Amino acid sequence: MTQVFILAGQSNMEGQAVVDLTGPDYNDARGTLATLIKEPRLVRQMRHLQNPDGSWRTRNDVRVWYKPEGAPVKTGPLGFGFTPYLDIHHFGPELQFGHVVGDAIRDDILLIKCAWGGKSLYRDFRPPSAGGVTGKYYRLMMANIQEALKSVRGPLELAGFVWYHGWNDGVDPRVAVPEYESNLVHLIQDVRRDLGVAELPVVIGEITGAWRDAPPEWTRLRDAQRAAAEKHPELGERVVFAPTRDFVRKPEDSPNPGHGHHEFGNAETYFLVGDALGKGILKSRVRKTTFGAGA
Repeated sequence: MTQVFILAGQSNMEGQAVVDLTGPDYNDARGTLATLIKEPRLVRQMRHLQNPDGSWRTRNDVRVWYKPEGAPVKTGPLGFGFTPYLDIHHFGPELQFGHVVGDAIRDDILLIKCAWGGKSLYRDFRPPSAGGVTGKYYRLMMANIQEALKSVRGPLELAGFVWYHGWNDGVDPRVAVPEYESNLVHLIQDVRRDLGVAELPVVIGEITGAWRDAPPEWTRLRDAQRAAAEKHPELGERVVFAPTRDFVRKPEDSPNPGHGHHEFGNAETYFLVGDALGKGILKSRVRKTTFGAGA
């Protein structure tokens, strides 16, 4: 059996964390994974990412499938490089998410990434039941999922949907932010319907961005994300909100100090986001639902 998890969103889900690049363009490697993994406070937490000889670990029981827009499919064992970059020097939340679910589940795991930069929920991912024109990237997400599922040999189970998103709606506070909660509820309902899994576990990752304490429009967006998970009994109990604001690190301690929209490319931030999303999806899988079934 292969357990399938869908990881969807925009550029922060694409993966902007820096593995090992250095020099002045990367703030002399501050906040890269290669630097952070040597820090005493993080060694125990991150040591599973390396082999005993210091090489980076991959794991064959967790496979990633990702098709960047306009580019070939990237697929293989969990590791680095499942991003739009033409290198293996970046990663996204899928890295630690894959380790969390891979350690907890005995079956093989497939992570299907459906993430493209600069895409809103209000327009680009707009779900069918929200009304208006269904978003191009909602349709592309569903097409990619079906394409990826064809790569699975043997039985499979659709085991969870992860949503880590928000920037493009946040920059439209008058139109997109007020609709975000309802659009996200529609998204969850439509994904479950279109995949044929009424009780599909879901985790909503809080938008991280550049702030612990966000400006008002971003606070409203974060509140909408939490409300979609916690204030809609029609979704059942298998929807979990994963807070991430405490994972923001200082720009001066990060490889991309000018990229607040990408969490400054800080590897610890992306590692912790993936960890929270993984633990959130495991929590959602064991919750009972309003459909009357136990976990």
